[in-house]
Amino acid sequence: MLCCMPGVAFVPALLVSWSSAAFIISYAIAVLEGHVEPLVPYISDTGTKPPESGVFGFMINISALLGVITMYIRYLLIEKQNESSHFLRSSCNMFSLCIGLMGCTGMGIVATFQELAVPSVHDVGALVAFGSGVVYITLQSIISYKSCPQWNTYFVCHIRMAISAISCIAFVPMIVFASQVSMTKIDWTPGEKDYTYHFMSAICEWTVAFGFIFFFLTFIRDFQRFSLRISTEIHED
Repeated sequence: MLCCMPGVAFVPALLVSWSSAAFIISYAIAVLEGHVEPLVPYISDTGTKPPESGVFGFMINISALLGVITMYIRYLLIEKQNESSHFLRSSCNMFSLCIGLMGCTGMGIVATFQELAVPSVHDVGALVAFGSGVVYITLQSIISYKSCPQWNTYFVCHIRMAISAISCIAFVPMIVFASQVSMTKIDWTPGEKDYTYHFMSAICEWTVAFGFIFFFLTFIRDFQRFSLRISTEIHED
């Protein structure tokens, strides 16, 4: 079904479906194995112990790669649109791409350096991934408004900005509540010390993560009218 999509719409569609599966599968395995409580664990908690750690690491690294490809195609798409409309400085488009690539790098760090093994590196990667991700989707929302009405409808722009706003709002308490948690563990139970901080931070984390997924879902229609062609020129002496 993905291959039947026009243009390169299959790229963000694959990113969304693969990332959703990564979260859901690792969560299901972790719960079934009894490694985490079913009620809102951290995303990283669901990929800390084997066997779910292998699934989580592999799938999140693939998600990061798909994110890089999606963001680069989005960059090329905006550059092409900007040639005729001149609605944006090219440097702003490049800046947005660089922020997005930072977020993908953070995802790779999260997937590679697991929470209990190297917590400091893992936390830095998570901060970079979520922080850069929130900035990226906000910048893309602003760019979408600048390209209206020729390249985007205001309805799509409003949806993107709403997702960005919710993600930004959730990102702040996610960091604040996480900073109040005084221990690194994955087997939380209600009533114990710092559980409320952990619970609230985890809710915000899942909100931001699925905010990214829903945001990239809005790229599918844009990517339908864009195709990549590779041309090869042979020069004879």
